Amino acid sequence: MTLEVLTPGLATTFQDLGRHGYQQWGVPVGGPMDEVSHRLANVLLGNAPDAPVLEITLLGPTLYCHGRCRLALTGADLGALLDGQPWPSGQTRTLREGDQVSFGRRRSGARAYLAVAGGFRLERVLGSRTTNLRAGFGGWHGRRLQKGDLLPLMGSFANPPRLLIPDSLAHVISAAPLRLVPGRDWTAFTGTAQAALRERAFTVTPQSDRMGYRLQGPALQLTAPCECLSEAVAFGTVQVPPDGQPIVLMADRQTTGGYPCIAQIAQVDLPRLAQCVPGDVLAFTFIELAEAQRLDLARERLLAALERDASVA
Repeated sequence: MTLEVLTPGLATTFQDLGRHGYQQWGVPVGGPMDEVSHRLANVLLGNAPDAPVLEITLLGPTLYCHGRCRLALTGADLGALLDGQPWPSGQTRTLREGDQVSFGRRRSGARAYLAVAGGFRLERVLGSRTTNLRAGFGGWHGRRLQKGDLLPLMGSFANPPRLLIPDSLAHVISAAPLRLVPGRDWTAFTGTAQAALRERAFTVTPQSDRMGYRLQGPALQLTAPCECLSEAVAFGTVQVPPDGQPIVLMADRQTTGGYPCIAQIAQVDLPRLAQCVPGDVLAFTFIELAEAQRLDLARERLLAALERDASVA
């Protein structure tokens, strides 16, 4: 059983939950930009949480089914179609020989996730099947999909679990401010810069990718010139280079960074940020670290409960 790539889309790669345990050697974690949508795609099919899933960015591929399989689609609304019929996000479909999945006009969000029951048959590299595009390994030959690729499937014909995704997990793009906690260099920035991050809007620029989102807005200035030692960074770290325009580090971030860190986006809001596209306007609000931890723990418990239910369904 395979899925044949008739057209590859803009940037379609395989992602699992990331390549952990190798950052000390300079190997990025990677993984999905929107981890919640990734995990929900696997939940809908009863897959293991870390099963590799296709991450589809903005313009999706056209896939031809050889054999029979069941797929789940989550994340952004990129105009998915199964044999020309609309396929809403958050639903599963059974494909038979000759069926085609395609994508039309994007309606909302940036990234959709396509999982197959049983998972895709991919080799692990350094313990993971996530794609590292810059190094050229993992995923499907370390690259984006190309026309003519034949994607092998593990295959499973078990009935998918009958689960209802809670509204709190089936997130949509919204104008609600992204929640921040102060970063390690917060006090090195002027009061004007701190106020700007709280009160002013920032725009996602076209110079944004899986490594980082470059934002445009009020310049965030330091109280005095600062030379920082490179330190560990995380998904959602907000760094400020000398021009004062912040960069939010994303899934393919480097392992260390030397720019001052003004803030950290709360983990619970990272999937929503990952669905933003160039031109989207962002607002921020600050919360306490304890609140950020509480929100993340509550979401993780909900996801874990869904995954347990799917595994026994």
